[in-house]
Amino acid sequence: MDLSASHPAPLAKTRAPLRGRFDDAANAALKGLALFTPLLDFGIRLLVASVFFQAGLTKIASWSSTLTLFEYEYAVPLLPPELAAWLGTAAELSLPVLLVLGLGTRLAALALFLFNIVAVISYPGLGEVGLQHHQYWGLLLLVTLCHGPGKLSLDHLIRRWRGRRAA
Repeated sequence: MDLSASHPAPLAKTRAPLRGRFDDAANAALKGLALFTPLLDFGIRLLVASVFFQAGLTKIASWSSTLTLFEYEYAVPLLPPELAAWLGTAAELSLPVLLVLGLGTRLAALALFLFNIVAVISYPGLGEVGLQHHQYWGLLLLVTLCHGPGKLSLDHLIRRWRGRRAA
Protein backbone atom coordinates (compact mmCIF):
# COMPACT_ATOMS: atom_id res chain seq x y z
CA MET A 1 0.00 0.00 0.00
CA ASP A 2 1.44 3.38 -1.05
CA LEU A 3 0.72 5.97 1.71
CA SER A 4 2.74 8.76 0.12
CA ALA A 5 0.01 9.53 -2.37
CA SER A 6 -2.66 9.86 0.32
CA HIS A 7 -0.78 11.93 2.93
CA PRO A 8 0.31 15.10 1.07
CA ALA A 9 -3.21 16.34 0.44
CA PRO A 10 -4.42 16.19 4.09
CA LEU A 11 -1.16 17.76 5.32
CA ALA A 12 -1.44 20.54 2.76
CA LYS A 13 -4.99 21.25 3.92
CA THR A 14 -3.93 21.58 7.57
CA ARG A 15 -0.84 23.71 6.82
CA ALA A 16 -2.57 26.26 4.63
CA PRO A 17 -4.78 27.79 7.38
CA LEU A 18 -1.81 27.96 9.79
CA ARG A 19 0.34 29.65 7.19
CA GLY A 20 -2.46 32.06 6.36
CA ARG A 21 -2.85 33.00 10.04
CA PHE A 22 0.91 33.43 10.39
CA ASP A 23 1.02 35.63 7.28
CA ASP A 24 -1.87 37.73 8.60
CA ALA A 25 -0.16 38.17 11.98
CA ALA A 26 3.16 39.02 10.31
CA ASN A 27 1.48 41.56 8.04
CA ALA A 28 -0.32 43.14 10.99
CA ALA A 29 2.96 43.37 12.92
CA LEU A 30 4.73 44.96 9.95
CA LYS A 31 1.94 47.50 9.54
CA GLY A 32 2.21 48.35 13.24
CA LEU A 33 5.97 48.78 12.98
CA ALA A 34 5.56 50.93 9.87
CA LEU A 35 3.68 53.47 12.00
CA PHE A 36 6.82 53.95 14.12
CA THR A 37 9.29 54.13 11.22
CA PRO A 38 8.99 57.91 10.71
CA LEU A 39 9.59 58.48 14.43
CA LEU A 40 12.58 56.13 14.40
CA ASP A 41 14.03 57.89 11.34
CA PHE A 42 13.64 61.26 13.03
CA GLY A 43 15.02 59.93 16.33
CA ILE A 44 18.15 58.63 14.64
CA ARG A 45 18.68 61.96 12.87
CA LEU A 46 18.10 63.91 16.08
CA LEU A 47 20.44 61.74 18.16
CA VAL A 48 23.36 61.97 15.74
CA ALA A 49 22.78 65.65 15.05
CA SER A 50 22.81 66.49 18.75
CA VAL A 51 26.20 64.85 19.23
CA PHE A 52 27.86 66.76 16.40
CA PHE A 53 26.07 70.04 17.16
CA GLN A 54 27.17 69.92 20.82
CA ALA A 55 30.76 69.36 19.67
CA GLY A 56 30.47 72.44 17.46
CA LEU A 57 29.09 74.53 20.33
CA THR A 58 31.99 73.41 22.50
CA LYS A 59 34.43 74.53 19.82
CA ILE A 60 32.96 78.03 19.49
CA ALA A 61 32.67 78.42 23.28
CA SER A 62 36.46 78.57 23.52
CA TRP A 63 37.88 79.34 20.11
CA SER A 64 41.44 79.75 21.36
CA SER A 65 41.32 76.26 22.88
CA THR A 66 39.90 74.92 19.64
CA LEU A 67 42.74 76.43 17.65
CA THR A 68 45.25 74.98 20.10
CA LEU A 69 43.69 71.53 19.77
CA PHE A 70 43.83 71.68 15.99
CA GLU A 71 47.41 72.92 16.14
CA TYR A 72 48.79 70.30 18.57
CA GLU A 73 46.32 67.43 19.04
CA TYR A 74 44.36 66.87 15.84
CA ALA A 75 46.32 65.85 12.78
CA VAL A 76 43.79 66.67 10.07
CA PRO A 77 45.29 65.51 6.78
CA LEU A 78 45.94 68.01 3.96
CA LEU A 79 44.65 71.09 5.79
CA PRO A 80 46.37 73.78 7.84
CA PRO A 81 45.18 73.66 11.48
CA GLU A 82 43.29 76.98 11.43
CA LEU A 83 41.40 76.12 8.24
CA ALA A 84 40.63 72.64 9.63
CA ALA A 85 39.26 74.27 12.80
CA TRP A 86 37.02 76.63 10.83
CA LEU A 87 35.76 73.93 8.45
CA GLY A 88 35.26 71.37 11.21
CA THR A 89 33.33 73.79 13.39
CA ALA A 90 31.21 74.96 10.45
CA ALA A 91 30.41 71.34 9.57
CA GLU A 92 29.47 70.50 13.17
CA LEU A 93 27.14 73.48 13.43
CA SER A 94 25.47 73.43 9.99
CA LEU A 95 25.17 69.79 8.94
CA PRO A 96 23.29 68.68 12.08
CA VAL A 97 20.69 71.40 11.47
CA LEU A 98 20.11 70.06 7.96
CA LEU A 99 19.94 66.53 9.36
CA VAL A 100 17.30 67.41 11.96
CA LEU A 101 15.22 69.37 9.46
CA GLY A 102 15.54 66.56 6.95
CA LEU A 103 16.70 68.96 4.27
CA GLY A 104 19.31 67.56 1.91
CA THR A 105 19.38 64.73 4.38
CA ARG A 106 21.38 62.15 2.46
CA LEU A 107 24.00 64.72 1.49
CA ALA A 108 24.25 65.97 5.08
CA ALA A 109 24.49 62.38 6.38
CA LEU A 110 27.23 61.59 3.86
CA ALA A 111 29.17 64.72 4.79
CA LEU A 112 28.89 63.93 8.52
CA PHE A 113 29.85 60.31 7.85
CA LEU A 114 33.03 61.45 6.06
CA PHE A 115 33.63 64.09 8.75
CA ASN A 116 33.34 61.34 11.37
CA ILE A 117 35.97 59.25 9.57
CA VAL A 118 38.34 62.23 9.40
CA ALA A 119 37.78 62.85 13.12
CA VAL A 120 38.80 59.27 13.92
CA ILE A 121 41.85 59.40 11.64
CA SER A 122 43.05 62.78 12.84
CA TYR A 123 42.88 62.18 16.59
CA PRO A 124 45.35 59.45 17.59
CA GLY A 125 44.48 59.76 21.30
CA LEU A 126 40.82 58.86 20.74
CA GLY A 127 40.89 55.63 22.75
CA GLU A 128 38.73 52.54 22.58
CA VAL A 129 35.54 54.08 24.01
CA GLY A 130 35.82 57.12 21.73
CA LEU A 131 36.32 54.85 18.73
CA GLN A 132 33.21 52.87 19.70
CA HIS A 133 31.19 56.08 19.90
CA HIS A 134 32.38 57.15 16.45
CA GLN A 135 31.54 53.71 15.06
CA TYR A 136 28.06 53.96 16.57
CA TRP A 137 27.50 57.42 15.07
CA GLY A 138 28.86 56.24 11.73
CA LEU A 139 26.44 53.31 11.71
CA LEU A 140 23.48 55.58 12.47
CA LEU A 141 24.58 57.96 9.72
CA LEU A 142 24.74 55.00 7.33
CA VAL A 143 21.17 54.08 8.26
CA THR A 144 20.04 57.59 7.35
CA LEU A 145 22.21 57.64 4.24
CA CYS A 146 20.85 54.32 2.95
CA HIS A 147 17.24 54.56 4.18
CA GLY A 148 16.69 58.26 3.63
CA PRO A 149 15.13 60.85 5.90
CA GLY A 150 11.68 59.33 6.23
CA LYS A 151 8.30 61.04 6.28
CA LEU A 152 9.10 63.50 9.07
CA SER A 153 11.42 65.60 6.93
CA LEU A 154 11.44 68.60 4.65
CA ASP A 155 12.83 66.36 1.90
CA HIS A 156 9.63 64.28 2.07
CA LEU A 157 7.42 67.38 2.00
CA ILE A 158 9.33 68.81 -0.97
CA ARG A 159 8.99 65.51 -2.88
CA ARG A 160 5.24 65.48 -2.21
CA TRP A 161 4.91 69.13 -3.25
CA ARG A 162 6.85 68.51 -6.47
CA GLY A 163 4.72 65.47 -7.20
CA ARG A 164 1.53 67.51 -6.91
CA ARG A 165 2.90 70.27 -9.15
CA ALA A 166 3.92 67.73 -11.82
CA ALA A 167 0.48 66.07 -11.79
